[in-house]
Amino acid sequence: MESRYNPASIEKHWQQTWAEQGLDLTPDDRSKPKFYALSMFPYPSGSLHMGHVRNYTITDVLARVRRMQGYRVLHPMGWDAFGLPAENAAIDRGVHPVKWTYQNIDQMRTELKRLGLSYDWSREVATCSPDYYKWTQWIFLQFFEAGLAYQKESAVNWDPIDQTVLANEQVDSEGKSWRSGAKVERKLLRQWFFKITDYAEQLLNDLETLTGWPERVKLMQANWIGKSTGAYLEFPIVDSDEKIGVFTTRPDTVYGVTYVVLAPEHPLTQVVTTSDRATAVDAFAQEIADQSELERTAEDKPKRGIPTGGKAINPFTGEEIPIWIADYVLYEYGTGAVMGVPAHDVRDFKFAKEQGLAIRAVVAPVGEAEGSHHTPYTPHPTPPAQAFTEPGVLINSSTFDGLPSIEAKTAIVQYAEQNGFGKARIQYRLRDWLISRQRYWGAPIPIIHCPKCGPVAVPDADLPVQLPENVELSGRGGSPLATLESWVNVACPTCGTPAKRETDTMDTFIDSSWYFLRYPDATDANQVFDPAKTNDWMPVDQYVGGIEHAILHLLYSRFFTKVLRDRGLLNFGEPFQRLLTQGMVQGKTYKNPRTGKYVISTQITDLSNPIDPETGDALELVYEKMSKSKYNGVAPGDVIGKYGADTARMFILFKAPPEKDLEWDEADVEGQSRFLNRVWRLVTEFGTQQTSTEKQATAVSGQRSALNKAEKELRRAIHTAIAAITDDLEGDYQFNTAVSELMKLSNALTDAACKDSPVYAEGIQALLLLLAPFAPHIAEELWHGLGHTDSVHTQSWLTADATALIADEKTVVIQINGKTRGAIEVPIAIADDRVALEQQIRESDIAKRHLDGKTIKKVIVVPGKLVNFVVG
Repeated sequence: MESRYNPASIEKHWQQTWAEQGLDLTPDDRSKPKFYALSMFPYPSGSLHMGHVRNYTITDVLARVRRMQGYRVLHPMGWDAFGLPAENAAIDRGVHPVKWTYQNIDQMRTELKRLGLSYDWSREVATCSPDYYKWTQWIFLQFFEAGLAYQKESAVNWDPIDQTVLANEQVDSEGKSWRSGAKVERKLLRQWFFKITDYAEQLLNDLETLTGWPERVKLMQANWIGKSTGAYLEFPIVDSDEKIGVFTTRPDTVYGVTYVVLAPEHPLTQVVTTSDRATAVDAFAQEIADQSELERTAEDKPKRGIPTGGKAINPFTGEEIPIWIADYVLYEYGTGAVMGVPAHDVRDFKFAKEQGLAIRAVVAPVGEAEGSHHTPYTPHPTPPAQAFTEPGVLINSSTFDGLPSIEAKTAIVQYAEQNGFGKARIQYRLRDWLISRQRYWGAPIPIIHCPKCGPVAVPDADLPVQLPENVELSGRGGSPLATLESWVNVACPTCGTPAKRETDTMDTFIDSSWYFLRYPDATDANQVFDPAKTNDWMPVDQYVGGIEHAILHLLYSRFFTKVLRDRGLLNFGEPFQRLLTQGMVQGKTYKNPRTGKYVISTQITDLSNPIDPETGDALELVYEKMSKSKYNGVAPGDVIGKYGADTARMFILFKAPPEKDLEWDEADVEGQSRFLNRVWRLVTEFGTQQTSTEKQATAVSGQRSALNKAEKELRRAIHTAIAAITDDLEGDYQFNTAVSELMKLSNALTDAACKDSPVYAEGIQALLLLLAPFAPHIAEELWHGLGHTDSVHTQSWLTADATALIADEKTVVIQINGKTRGAIEVPIAIADDRVALEQQIRESDIAKRHLDGKTIKKVIVVPGKLVNFVVG
């Protein structure tokens, strides 16, 4: 064994050896419990970033530990390889997306292997491979056959830069595209949707079963699904047979409806608009059409609207009320219409005050309605000064006066049902999933449009519908597939009539909604997966990924799993048993607070007093998420080249708990490098000094009485580390404290006064076994350096010896007048005996030194902890 730690040569050697030995291949031994460890697979952008390193190191530690604990472990990796970024990057560079994507995959695979991640590469998948997207298309057809995939014309979010449709979830709070940053436009297109709303109740209710998920992720999903219980009510339109349907969670306020509002794009807008209002209504609707959904519904923006001239009838009062259109009402949500109850809704109150609309109170706080005379119905009571939005007691509500709001809701819905103008309803905020994309680099939708048969599924035998490579990519206009007549024009598979292929491709979130089901049977050419294999390995035992996927990817994956279960392919309904959302990796960032611009550190003359070289302004030093635009990124390859993969892994695990953000600090990286070098010296010195194999023997717990004090102390340190690290790798993962325990054990071995004892040999071996999942290369090298011929990673995980944790002595603090003067070790038998403990402490050198010549007025004894002498 070399006397100097050389991570580069060691890591290269063992990575090649492990690959040759197939140590990372998934065992097919069903007698062992299974553990499916999975990180969210990456988009192949060309190189890893530190967020990748953190995500994948966390999962690798768990996979390695579970193997040592006797589990059969599935730990795969693949590539989320379709999508607009690859297409846009390929266009910018003048290369084909196929070439660009596979180049990036090759580069990132090499970088992942340098980290020593124990992936079963025989199960690698890439979503852009025909072998994979054949089954993505097959799954689409399962949805189509089940009535869960359909086409409709819809107002959609349009990204003017990426030239494609975005789902609502892909538009940020400022109305900008999640990917390009462009201001999103609204556009009317015929699109494909998945009926995720059919599973809304299951998706909501089953959150209760996800006990291994962070509460905030479950709350985010519940809020996104947005279940509301209320009533569907119909308001007849004056001089028309049409009715305006609304959904409300407050049917108890229906007697306070003073107007109705339609979405500008609602079909009834044209019906209710009078001729004298037509020009103004059309102009307003056109203006609103250019705004994104989030712009229209933002709480901090004024609500704009205009009257249509039409009127509706409140069926409960018989009163005619005006019909308006407004920007804050969206046709895609609910019924596309709302009833205005300004006295009991803050938004409606503000809108009514601005537009001069009537405000009528129909719910009063409990107690304030007593003695009021509001029956029969009073059409014009005094308007309130502000909206009262809490439950209360009904007033001005005809025969319902005096009822508490909760009772009134039920009674009013029953009344509406009896009279034919309403019914109880449950509604969800969740909308059906828009999956069409008008770009090239995605899985083609396997549908043929026949003028006679309508949309027809591509036969299974004709899958995959492959992406043609002879396309002109400009990134502008519609789908480039539409220009390939030889590809588009086909015969209808049902009737033979000339027909056309669907030219939209699928949202890439579809690819990632089922990849975890493919890994257990990744090379199957005859079926999407063997249900027996996938049902054996699923659900994923530990899933690791970013919090930014809490709604999109995780919700869609849950939806896919439930649909495929209902199609008879799966015997479970939730894909991920436990979820860890790791924090971001942040880097030192120099920012000009006046201009908001970022400055690269190499342009700053004095980092202790950073000044903007262009403006002379003082710069702020802050930690922000690493990105190229902020000049604060650290390339994993540079860190590995300088310090080695094991150091990079140790730092990323040690710096912060996994769910917290991590601040990158070069000094802490160097600290972990120094620690591994200390371990190297500690073990190599032990190996050099060995005179017999007896020094490697593990101390036996039954021989505790034969150990001297130094051996007992060291053995307690060894088994304390085993117990603590094992605990840190179960339940709530605490990799940072586990690394701290490794450091403590290393220090205990360094300071041990029994280096020629079998206990010391036990400690050296324990250190390497506990270190192996965290720093696999150095642990393997040192393990073999001790004479072992098998891998450290095939050893059994250690179990703490409870007898070793028993202390023979306790540390007792000595105080004089409450001030600590020192501490001594006392036998356990004495520590809890007040009289004996006091006597033992009086006789100690520390007490004698500080009590000499002083009068003891009082002695305070806390058994097992301290003795305090109060002196004059």
